[in-house]
Amino acid sequence: MKLHHIVQALEEWAPPSLQEAYDNSGLLVGEPEMEVQAALVSLDCTEAVIEEAAARGANLVIAHHPVVFGGLKRFTGRSYVERTVMSALRKGIAVYAIHTNLDNVAHGVNAYLSSVIGLRNTRILSPKSGLLEKLVVFVPYDHADALRNAMFEAGAGSIGSYDQCSFNLKGEGTFRGGESSNPFVGVQGKRHTEAETRIEVLVENWRIGDVLAAMQRNHPYEEVAFDRIPLSNNHLQIGSGMIGELDTAMRLEDFFDLLKTELSVSVVKYTQKLKDEIRTVAVCGGSGFFLLHEAMRSGADVFVTSDVKYHQFFDTEDRIVLADIGHWESEHRTVEWVRDYLNQKIPTFAVHLSEINTNPVNYY
Repeated sequence: MKLHHIVQALEEWAPPSLQEAYDNSGLLVGEPEMEVQAALVSLDCTEAVIEEAAARGANLVIAHHPVVFGGLKRFTGRSYVERTVMSALRKGIAVYAIHTNLDNVAHGVNAYLSSVIGLRNTRILSPKSGLLEKLVVFVPYDHADALRNAMFEAGAGSIGSYDQCSFNLKGEGTFRGGESSNPFVGVQGKRHTEAETRIEVLVENWRIGDVLAAMQRNHPYEEVAFDRIPLSNNHLQIGSGMIGELDTAMRLEDFFDLLKTELSVSVVKYTQKLKDEIRTVAVCGGSGFFLLHEAMRSGADVFVTSDVKYHQFFDTEDRIVLADIGHWESEHRTVEWVRDYLNQKIPTFAVHLSEINTNPVNYY
């Protein structure tokens, strides 16, 4: 299978445009047209993971964390990053990273983390804004349905759990074609009035190019009148963290035991216990302290994340239990999520899970 087919499947799931500014998700090593025999999925991409991939006949490593965050100016083998990239190049192994873009989608890292610990009624903890546009286009009444369908097919009109959403208003459009025009209706040099439909649809900004192309291809006019209106609305399916409820309230100690069992957690660092039982839980895989105030405002009893500094534990003001379970521990099962997605999307393609524990932190 060509590498670009696998990349396309991953980027339909977690569009690269949703990654954070500091991130470096996407294809890091490899040519899009190369043939891929199998993939190895790992939380991190290290020299050992590249060796494992080669030994298992996989010439693609899909990692959650990018091995390269900044530009590399030299390849002398002086750092593990350089050595890993050099090894991948020597062995003909492609490397793809699916990091904060997978963090930021409702079906991504935090969805899986929530499902593993049994949360229900989950929703994004901190939805992102600035990701939506309203597209308005005017089309002859008899052609409105065909144009709507084409734009829906290209990705317009989705709102939460609903799709093919639009607003439509009948009216009249006027125009006069010049000497070089070839009007679909009316004649050159004479003003024409046409019964038209105003169609309004929401479009996510990473789909706008496809939707505009579909609109142009399927519109009967040679000059299409349309408006693009940026929206400040939150996108409720895109954002950071997640919050949900346990099936039943449970003792904080029992919840921590659940975390240890399901996520291979060795130790939980946490703030003062505030109540006998907890029910509402906020989570953020990886370094999620930046979401503490959103977690407190949401009414969560516990906020589970990692990489919390000593003085940051004071910031809870005894309003929430902040639990640090470790970075690797909060994300390592994400590899199962990636494997399951690809197995469903491309069932004929072999996807393996890495057997290497890449966690650089040990506990004694």
